[in-house]
Amino acid sequence: MLIAFLCIIISFQGAQFIEMKSGTDTFVEKTSTLYQDFDHLYLNLFSTGSIVILVEGDDVADPAALQAMDRIHQITRNIPGVLEVTSPSQVIKDANYRNTGSRTLPDDSDTLDSIIASDMPSYIMPDRTHAVISVVFSGTTSESMQEEILRETQDAIGFAEFPPGYKVIVTGDVAFGNAMNEEMNTSMGTLLVISVVLMVLVLYLVFRHVRWRLLPLPVVLLGIIFTFGAMGYLDIPMTMVSMAAFPVLIGLGIDYAIQFHNRIEEEFERNHSAATAVIETVKHTGPAVLIALIITALGFASLFTSSVPMVQDFGKLLLIGVIMCFLASLFVGVTVLYGFHEFSQHPVLSKLPFRRKIPDVNKKAKHEETVHEPDLTDRLLEKAAVLSMRHPLLVIGVAGFLCLGGLYFDAQVPIQTDVQTFVPQDMPALIDLVHMGEILGGSEELNVIIKTDDNANPQLLEWIDRFSSHEVENRGHIYSSSSIVDVVKSMNGGTIPDDSREIRALYAQVPEVQRERLLHGNNMLILNLGIGNAMGELGLEGIKDLTRVVQEDIGWMPPPPGTSVTITGGSVVFFTVISALTSGRMLMTLLGLVLVFAGLLVIYRDYLKALTPVVTMFMVIGWSGGLMYYLGVEYTPMTATLGALILGVGSEYAVLMMERYFEERDKGAAPEEAMREASVKIGKAIVTSGLTTVFGFSALIASPFSMTSNFGFITVMDVILALLASFIVFPAVIVLLDKHRESRRARKSERTLQIAGSDVKTAHKEAAL
Repeated sequence: MLIAFLCIIISFQGAQFIEMKSGTDTFVEKTSTLYQDFDHLYLNLFSTGSIVILVEGDDVADPAALQAMDRIHQITRNIPGVLEVTSPSQVIKDANYRNTGSRTLPDDSDTLDSIIASDMPSYIMPDRTHAVISVVFSGTTSESMQEEILRETQDAIGFAEFPPGYKVIVTGDVAFGNAMNEEMNTSMGTLLVISVVLMVLVLYLVFRHVRWRLLPLPVVLLGIIFTFGAMGYLDIPMTMVSMAAFPVLIGLGIDYAIQFHNRIEEEFERNHSAATAVIETVKHTGPAVLIALIITALGFASLFTSSVPMVQDFGKLLLIGVIMCFLASLFVGVTVLYGFHEFSQHPVLSKLPFRRKIPDVNKKAKHEETVHEPDLTDRLLEKAAVLSMRHPLLVIGVAGFLCLGGLYFDAQVPIQTDVQTFVPQDMPALIDLVHMGEILGGSEELNVIIKTDDNANPQLLEWIDRFSSHEVENRGHIYSSSSIVDVVKSMNGGTIPDDSREIRALYAQVPEVQRERLLHGNNMLILNLGIGNAMGELGLEGIKDLTRVVQEDIGWMPPPPGTSVTITGGSVVFFTVISALTSGRMLMTLLGLVLVFAGLLVIYRDYLKALTPVVTMFMVIGWSGGLMYYLGVEYTPMTATLGALILGVGSEYAVLMMERYFEERDKGAAPEEAMREASVKIGKAIVTSGLTTVFGFSALIASPFSMTSNFGFITVMDVILALLASFIVFPAVIVLLDKHRESRRARKSERTLQIAGSDVKTAHKEAAL
């Protein structure tokens, strides 16, 4: 216990080193071309972000409203980290300066109307009832700095003093992300409390045949603390995927603790010596749970085949977590139970009327076990096992048919990739973001990075002009384009100069902030193709196809010699990551099955013991896909890895049942009797841990975030399926295979005896002769 206490202190120290990561390197490998193009080139050199202020009123060109917008402009431009601010007031002041030499806002409506009609871009004032102010910052700005800019922008609106009747909305990706994080933190805190309450309720009601029935919860909490410490020391970051590891670890860790708890209480009732009970528990349950842990780890190992770093980190976290929960259950859990038992046997405490009595085995025969009256759960589990063993071919046939059907329909389960559908649909920040999109259109882009020897080459600029016009005119989902060519043409009367020196002279006149967003050095430019709300309109495959079409167009309309073109951007990275997360989910699951089978074969060196859990979990995987299709549940990036997770969680139940089955077989029980004993003696512990996991995850179903709710629902469904398979399919499979092997051995033994007998008779005849 002292060592455990020291480990807690060390773990808290290590937890301080955990970093939250959400950058590109959590989605793609740093060594990949995708990362180099997007992060090193686009984000670092060209990308910007913005906070959007949407002003609504009867007439946003009213002088009083424009004065208020100008006050926002003047305040926000001085916020640290802000590169520039675009607003209607600034456009009007610049136009007025060109016309009159005075950089002020005109007071008369005619002048304002004239400037708005001739100089106002539609993305700044789409109509007379809407105006847009954009607070622009670098794409490499940290999340904390973005949040600070957002807060100061909101404060600036308070000082603007708009006339009555005007509505001001702060929106954009930063405002939406900030609101989403706040909502997640609030809801997850509530869900965690609900989850713990439900798990306590299950332990109290189902695990009542033991003393100290709530002890597994603090034991698994200890394992989670150790896991946090290991995360910090091993530099495993916290990402949006790794957050889902902790509910999984709670489900697995509670199972380890319950198995040790259940067995030691059984041994306490069977043995007078508490030390002997501990030894028997560790001797029988320790290896069984350790094997289950190894098989679980092999199921999780398939996550390392993913090309997404945060999924690989998820796998690392799960492996470390199950080991920590196992160590906490084996050493701390068993030690605490041993201490509690010894303390409860104190002469003074033994006289208390409410203390649960442990039968004195000295009053029984030396080897006679305590008579245990089966309760309702025991009887139901025994009946399920008996029914399964009586009709093995029917059970396996029906289960196999449903499994194959489920695998077929699993391929038709849709994949949800629209991030906006993952959040509460009534969240004000989402409503504002959708409202902005309806007015301005989507802001998604394909970013074409152009590398050249000379970015002032007239032929290159002519190609950019032709190519961008071709894409906007001929590709239905490319709505606009922007590049340095637009700036050069506007400064040169609508044409591109024929001489590089003239082009460089124009470059020098472009404001530095604008020039840096379109050019880098002397050998790099960017062409931005606006694709609106392509993710919502086209979906994952649509964006992939659109990117392929643009790439083919570049091949048909090649740039000048010595020029290379790369298509990147957030949309490209996103569909690549989502494809990696979802497209290989079945391959990942099948690889997990192979690893589990190979691991069991190495451990047991017995095909029957290796095959039975794999067959059982294969059934669950098929059932899960079929149910998802039938219920209309979609895959999300969070649930795409559940095949590997459920393989790890469910195989544990099958391995523990199998270990107890063969323990009873080693005592001389026949296959049917051994299965009945295993179902009764370990079944309740498995049901308890399974229901604890189910109720813990069921709290997630109440989450306002559909992705979290979806994850909770599918996990609950799959754990229930794993429990059903363990008590219905597993008995039929293992008893059928075991009896088949016994009959084969008997026939082989009989043939051996017959051969030996014939050899003896032959020998006697030869001797007589």
